[in-house]
Amino acid sequence: MAVIRTIDLTKRFKDLVAVDHLNLDIEEGEIFGLLGPNGAGKTTTVLMLSTVIKPTGGTAVVGEYDIGKSPDDVRKLIGICFQEPKLLWVSTPWDVLNWHAKVCGLSTQERKKRVKQVLEDVNMWEHRRKNVHGLSGGMRKRVEIAKILIQRPKIAFIDEPTAQIDVVGKHKIWNMIQELREEGTTIILATNELHEADILSDRVGIMHKGKLLICDTPKTLKDSILGGDLVEIRLEKEATQDAFDELKSFHEVVDVVTVKPTNLKVHLNKVEEIVPKIMELFMKRNLPVTSISMSEPSLDDVFVHYTGLTIEEAQRKSP
Repeated sequence: MAVIRTIDLTKRFKDLVAVDHLNLDIEEGEIFGLLGPNGAGKTTTVLMLSTVIKPTGGTAVVGEYDIGKSPDDVRKLIGICFQEPKLLWVSTPWDVLNWHAKVCGLSTQERKKRVKQVLEDVNMWEHRRKNVHGLSGGMRKRVEIAKILIQRPKIAFIDEPTAQIDVVGKHKIWNMIQELREEGTTIILATNELHEADILSDRVGIMHKGKLLICDTPKTLKDSILGGDLVEIRLEKEATQDAFDELKSFHEVVDVVTVKPTNLKVHLNKVEEIVPKIMELFMKRNLPVTSISMSEPSLDDVFVHYTGLTIEEAQRKSP
């Protein structure tokens, strides 16, 4: 059952179409990854669905409520973790979360208990009395995530959940997001970290230049790339054109991408059968292989497949 449905949802900023006729259903109880580079329209979509800004065209239904006709009712269902922490005037992490818990209607006793627990969960208990404006970007992001964990809303919008957070902290936050979903929260995860979305999401939608390109489970998207197996090869020296042409001539090989002159990505079928042939080819042409690895495509590969760009290239070209 869809808990969010967008109908030609559109947002223009003068000549820029930030979100272009977005049609999307998000199912109740899922973690939905909204993927794309900065400037793709993810944050604008989140801000419209959470009634922070109004669309210039189309609409969306969140729960049972139209975002344009019943914004107050929508706000009762949702919680939002902003891309940039909104800490306003309050001075310490304890004050931020205590105030937020009070707004969410928690009793004094429950408020103290939950604020302490959440601060410990995000490793901010020792910093609870520090001025928020003196905290690092990663610490401030932890406080923003903690607001969602305090509230435990029916629907949570989380924009770039682990920006500026170290690797250990990322894994901890990923676990907390999954636990929040297990407690019944539907989560919309806007991120440009495709590995993060692959780990967490039940389904993902890839956005580029304001448009939704494709939407499905991570596995289905990765399997949609012709040549579902991926072989990465590093050579001691640059491959000759003849060797490159012979490699591409194998009928199992679907595509060969030159990442660097000595680093190739080969999309293919029947990896077990073709790898010995590839090794033989390079040995025959006196091109020693320094390493070879086999894997399934990643969501980074999916993004390249549907846009023709890496996500880093897309971010550089964003308005």
